[in-house]
Amino acid sequence: MADQSLTRETRDSAIQRLVDSAQPGRELDVLVIGGGITGAGIALDAATRGLDTVVVEAQDWAAGSSSRASKLIHGGLRYLQMLDFKLVHEALTERDLLLNNVAPHLVRPLPFLYPLRHHVWERAFVGAGIALYDFLASVTVKNSRGKRSVPWHRHLSRKQLAARFPGLAHDAAVGAIEYWDANVDDARYVVSVIRTASAHGAAAASRTQVIEITHNDEGAVNGAVMVDLETGKTFPVRAKAVINSTGVWTGETQELAHESGGLKVLASKGIHIVVPRERIKGEAGLILQTSKSVLFVIPWSRYWVIGTTDTPWKENLLNPAATADDIDYVIAEANAVLAHPIDRTDVIGTWAGLRPLLQPGTMEGTNSAKVSREHTVASPIPGLTVIAGGKFTTYRVMAKDAVDFAIGKDAAKANPSTTARVALLGADGLEEARASAAGLGATYGWSDQMIDHLLHRYGANISEIAAMADADATMGKPLTHASAYLRAEIAYAITHEGALHLEDLMTRRTRMNYEYLNEGMAAVPEVAEIAASLLGWDEQTTAHEVAVYHQMADAVAAAALTRDDEAASTVREAAPQIVPLVTPPAALESK
Repeated sequence: MADQSLTRETRDSAIQRLVDSAQPGRELDVLVIGGGITGAGIALDAATRGLDTVVVEAQDWAAGSSSRASKLIHGGLRYLQMLDFKLVHEALTERDLLLNNVAPHLVRPLPFLYPLRHHVWERAFVGAGIALYDFLASVTVKNSRGKRSVPWHRHLSRKQLAARFPGLAHDAAVGAIEYWDANVDDARYVVSVIRTASAHGAAAASRTQVIEITHNDEGAVNGAVMVDLETGKTFPVRAKAVINSTGVWTGETQELAHESGGLKVLASKGIHIVVPRERIKGEAGLILQTSKSVLFVIPWSRYWVIGTTDTPWKENLLNPAATADDIDYVIAEANAVLAHPIDRTDVIGTWAGLRPLLQPGTMEGTNSAKVSREHTVASPIPGLTVIAGGKFTTYRVMAKDAVDFAIGKDAAKANPSTTARVALLGADGLEEARASAAGLGATYGWSDQMIDHLLHRYGANISEIAAMADADATMGKPLTHASAYLRAEIAYAITHEGALHLEDLMTRRTRMNYEYLNEGMAAVPEVAEIAASLLGWDEQTTAHEVAVYHQMADAVAAAALTRDDEAASTVREAAPQIVPLVTPPAALESK
């Protein structure tokens, strides 16, 4: 494999590859637009088939929906209510692949409690559904040990439930069923997929915006026009196949091709709040049915993540915001079952994300489509493939479908997807890393909690963090005002994970923006100092990075005090972007 690092230099090389593609005989095999989980998966799928591939993202990797989800890898228990056994089976198959083969360091098993309010009929009804869920998980076993990835479900009495989750109100349930799914840091997962794709030969360029999708003389798509947002340079790109995987921006990206066909996607907002772990006593997650949505109470490191909502979002797609009503709703629904209610003073942080809800059918002019229950792959114009819908857990299947569709049935049959057997960086050598972790703790003074944190984030690549601490002892020390993270992790995010800006470091390579009060502002000076030394920022640039992050944090806090989406969006949009997007020429012409 190629070098595993994403750096400013590898980004420059990717930009150069894009520029070179306009030369005769140098066109790309596949251009992927969108650097969320689906685009990352497509880049990996295409690269591992030996296709000359570049993936571009207008913002940072996973800056959109793929860093703002519920952090779950799951089979979709609710689909059993719809009798969609095929979809659940597919998702459980993918869950087990990620747990065992693809990313066992990033994806971890997680128990959930389904509280029961009725002794007999509900236990029988829900129990039958979860038993079927477990059965479908058993028939998906594909790991080398031939064993289940997670334990079987079990029924708990009221007394057993109280012991498992003391923070649940006594009258909230007569018992529970405990079952298992898994959790993941979604943004880290996306970056790991991008890095793995790069190691297999794909080129990757963040902060690179597509402003037009171009056609040849026959009317087929043959590439795009792009802007390097870091430099302002505009250039044409040529590719045999262009794949649009931009989630809630699907429609806007389709319009860049000056055609009316394609898929229709609506945005639905989901928000989450973060509460200290000691505030709620429990050893498992909760899944609760509410009148409006499913609410999860998820144990996450030192915190609980509670959400989500499901409401239409009609404002600017770039920065969805949690309103006071959203936060109050989540708190109220959680308090309905908690023995000791929480309130706004317990909320350390929040985030809001948009789900791309695929609408039935395709828009007029779309030539063909491949449809599953959750996602659709379509071609509104020859040479352009569009994929939308789906969920994080099944990204690998979506990526396979998109590449198969883009290259054609015959080529896909001759050169099939291999990603079910491709481990993400950090997975190979994981057991050896775990075995040697105690020695690292003794050497660098890292606690068991820190070792677990590092193994979960880096897997076998924990050795690269240790190497940084060897080279510079200060790198092995925790951040002064965010002690869950080492200084080396900030440096590693820049030297290996493609972080270019302070925002990237605070909100996606780490999660300090919602794991610490006030968007982690106390840690900003130290993080900025490390970034400045590695990225070559002068005092003016450093001050600008810090100022923009401050304004973003203030805007998020102010939006959380508003009562409706329009007001929240207005407040949030008042904060500048560290790298502003440009308005495509077609959009300017239409004004």
